[in-house]
Amino acid sequence: AGKSSLISGILRLVHRSCIYGNILIDDIDISRIALNHLRSHISVIPQQPILFSGTLRYNLDPFDHYTDEQCWTALEDVQLKKFVKGHSDGLLMSIAEWGKNLSMGQCQLVCIARAILKKSKILLIDEATANVDQETDNLIQEVLKNKFQNQTILTIAHRLNTVAQCDRILVLDNGIILSFDTPTNILQPYCQQSSKLL
Repeated sequence: AGKSSLISGILRLVHRSCIYGNILIDDIDISRIALNHLRSHISVIPQQPILFSGTLRYNLDPFDHYTDEQCWTALEDVQLKKFVKGHSDGLLMSIAEWGKNLSMGQCQLVCIARAILKKSKILLIDEATANVDQETDNLIQEVLKNKFQNQTILTIAHRLNTVAQCDRILVLDNGIILSFDTPTNILQPYCQQSSKLL
């Protein structure tokens, strides 16, 4: 429907010639910004979490910008501190490639802790809760609400509870914008239709 294409465009993963129009962030055409600079201000939480073979600390802070204390605080924010403290190696615990030695929910929470540390201006979330249980989904929604209040969050989602707390919802169909409005205005017709069926 064009949702992943939108994220690809924002990250400039597609060549400029493939984009019709411009993408502006804070009134600045992103095609005029150095790619490294643009991406340094964006964090991405994809549907399939990206974790590398190495330590948990490396996965939280691959460029060694943050202190251990900051890493522990980020883990506490996503409720992983107790789990990691229970491991004999703590922050130095081994993570298998793609986080295969963690649950899907734990992998997503590590990615969110990484984003908390980075404090990017923009957070792109691409179906991040599609493969996690309801309890982890609820935790992720709560963390996003409390820890990213000053960031712009673009969320691609199919679950209504994921977008219900957003400020605005953009509805796309085959790359065409069908609506852009508040959750109340967009979801109200669906709620009314559902109530007629009960």
